[in-house]
Amino acid sequence: MYQQKGAVAYRPDLSRMQDFCDYLGNPEKKIKSVHVAGTNGKGSTSHMIASVLQESGFKVGLYTSPHLKDFRERIKISGSLISKEYIVDFVSKHKPYFLHHSLSFFEMTVGLAFCYFEESQVDVAVVEVGMGGRLDGTNLLTPEVSVITNIGLDHMQFLGNNLAEIAAEKAGIIKEGISVVIGETHPETKAVFEKVAKQLNAPILFADQEQIENHESDLKGSYQLNNIKTAVIALETLKCFEIKTDKIRQGLSKVILNTGLQGRWQVLGDAPKVIADVAHNKEGLKYVIPQISTTPHENLHLVLGFVNDKSVAEILSLFPSTAYYYLTQPEVPRAFPLENLALIATNLKLNFQSYYSVKEALFNAKANAKPEDLIYVGGSTFVVAEIL
Repeated sequence: MYQQKGAVAYRPDLSRMQDFCDYLGNPEKKIKSVHVAGTNGKGSTSHMIASVLQESGFKVGLYTSPHLKDFRERIKISGSLISKEYIVDFVSKHKPYFLHHSLSFFEMTVGLAFCYFEESQVDVAVVEVGMGGRLDGTNLLTPEVSVITNIGLDHMQFLGNNLAEIAAEKAGIIKEGISVVIGETHPETKAVFEKVAKQLNAPILFADQEQIENHESDLKGSYQLNNIKTAVIALETLKCFEIKTDKIRQGLSKVILNTGLQGRWQVLGDAPKVIADVAHNKEGLKYVIPQISTTPHENLHLVLGFVNDKSVAEILSLFPSTAYYYLTQPEVPRAFPLENLALIATNLKLNFQSYYSVKEALFNAKANAKPEDLIYVGGSTFVVAEIL
C-alpha cells in the first residue's frame, strides 16, 4: 500500500488494471466522469467540482486518495461514504482474482469505486488521479473533461527529474478530442501540454488565463483561489451538464458540508487558534506559509512531521526560523525519522523539541501556547490525520 510503504508499493503498469476492469465488465466505460490530476490541489478541486454538481441536483460519485481516518472517505456518492457492506461483499466476491493476479491496494480500490459508481447509477463521477497520470490506475476513463491543476517537483523518483518530464506524465490523462483544463500556466510545462493536446485534437484551456466571476469558498486556504478558478473553468467546459452560475456559487460555498473534505486550512481550535493543513511539498507550502504569517498571532508554534520521500531539509527551511518547533513523526512506515529531523533542525538553528507521537507534540504545543498564539499542524497528510 503506497500510502503506508511508499516506493515499494508503486506499480506503474496499466495492464493489470485493464485486465481487472475487463473482468469486472468494464464499469469505467458506463459512467460519465471528470478526471483530475496535478501535483497540488487536485483533491480540493475534485471536491469543489463534486459539490457544485451536487448543488445542481446530480447524483455525484467522488473518488479521492489518500484517506485521513476512514478508508471509505475515498469513495462517496453525493457526500455519503460507501457502505461497509458493499466493500465486504466486493472483496469477498473478488478475493480469488485479487490473489491470483497480485493486484495492488490502489488497483483493488479503483476497481471497487468504478463498480460502485456504475451499480449506483451515478450521473457523473469525479475521479482524482493517485499519482502522475499516464500510468495511474484511474487512467482507463474517457472523461467528459480532463483537469490538471498544476505541476510541481513532487514524487520525482517516479515521475521525472524536472517540471517538463513530470508534466508529460500528468498529460497522459489527456484523451482524444476531450477538452483539458490546465490550472496554472508555467513556461516549462505549457508547451508540453499544448503539444499533447494538439496531437490528440483536445481543446485546451489554461484556467489562470480565463476571466471568471469572484467566488468565495468555505475552503479558506489562500491557495484555494487557484483551485476555485480551475474548478469553475472545468465546470463551464462540462458540456453534458448545464451548470447555472448560482449553483456554482452555492456549491463552492458548501464544499465541506456537501463532501466532508477535511485537512485544508482546517481550524481545530481557538485561543490559541489551532490550524491543520495537509500541504506537504514546496509548491503547496509556498501558499500556506505566507498565510500563516498573515494570520494574527503573537507567538507561532509549529507541530511538524514528514514522510521520507520529500526534500525535508528544503521544506523545513521554508518555515519561519523564529517559531517554536514541536518535531514529530507520523505512525506510518514511510515516516521521516525523528532523529534525522532533529539533526536538520539543529543545523538550521531552530528552537525545537522532539516528540515520538503527533498527539504528544500537539499536547505540548497547546500547553506552551498563550491564548493569542497560533499553532499550526502539518508537514504531512499523516500528521494531520492523527490529530483529526
